[in-house]
Amino acid sequence: MAKKVKYFYNSNTLKYEKVELSLKKKALRVLGYLATVTVFSVVTVTIAYNVIDSPKEKKLKREIEQLSLQYDILRKRIKQLDAVVTDLQERDNNIYRVIFESEPITSDEWQTGFAGIHHYKALESSNYSALMIETTRKLDELAKKMFIQSKSYDFLVKEVKNKDKMLASVPAIQPVSNRDLTRMASGYGYRIHPIYKTRKFHAGMDFTSQTGTPIYATGDGVVTTAGIERGYGNEVVINHGYGYSTLYGHMSKIATRVGQRVKRGEVIGYVGNTGASTGPHLHYEVHKGGKPVNPINYYFNDLSPAEYEKMLELSSRNNQSFD
Repeated sequence: MAKKVKYFYNSNTLKYEKVELSLKKKALRVLGYLATVTVFSVVTVTIAYNVIDSPKEKKLKREIEQLSLQYDILRKRIKQLDAVVTDLQERDNNIYRVIFESEPITSDEWQTGFAGIHHYKALESSNYSALMIETTRKLDELAKKMFIQSKSYDFLVKEVKNKDKMLASVPAIQPVSNRDLTRMASGYGYRIHPIYKTRKFHAGMDFTSQTGTPIYATGDGVVTTAGIERGYGNEVVINHGYGYSTLYGHMSKIATRVGQRVKRGEVIGYVGNTGASTGPHLHYEVHKGGKPVNPINYYFNDLSPAEYEKMLELSSRNNQSFD
């Protein structure tokens, strides 16, 4: 395509003459074109950089997403393990150490030796320092708790070896066999009295079963009560020593006598409906130091962890006792 030539009318010569641009105008025009191209290029590149990811950026984003997913899984796993260790701590302090009359591990002792912020200074230079420091600290705390718990169990093993007689005496089984249970009627705590319809503290657990079902002594001891008592009808009380005693109420028949020494698992009577009762069941109490405690913490010879959780659920479900 031929380049267009521009003309202008010269009034002095009365002729059309060719338009000739000066060197300065040509230079300005070229600079104008260059400036426009430059601005357009900068705008285009800026938009592309902020909106469109490069292959390298896409790869990095995928890696970050994978790392975030793995971290979430790791964090959940750490949380689950921490919950397990916490449950072990509670059982250690509130059950095992109570049984052996040992001092519980204090919260300060659980925290002993946890690393301070300076321990993680080497991780601060990482691109993901906050994430790495948080995860490392949680793992350190979990490892320390597990170490202390391991030492605690070593201590308890020694206590077991030194207290065989005590272990045989402490209530540690259900007074009625699982295979003979109809259902768990009521647990320890405040319940509605079935006769008086008032809210009353229920100091034991009720096990419903057929009349005549065997009732077992839950630990070695000496029978201190074996007869008719107000409210509980045919009742047996066993003194196990070490501050422990157990009560068995509403029996249809008593199979022991005052002063008799009994062994854990020995039949001491049979389920009935005597006394202030609204159906055949056994009312069972555990006393420590003369005060009632929750019997559910004293079935550890009988129940697996899963069975223990099920028993706990059943015992708290019914808001009304049978006596």
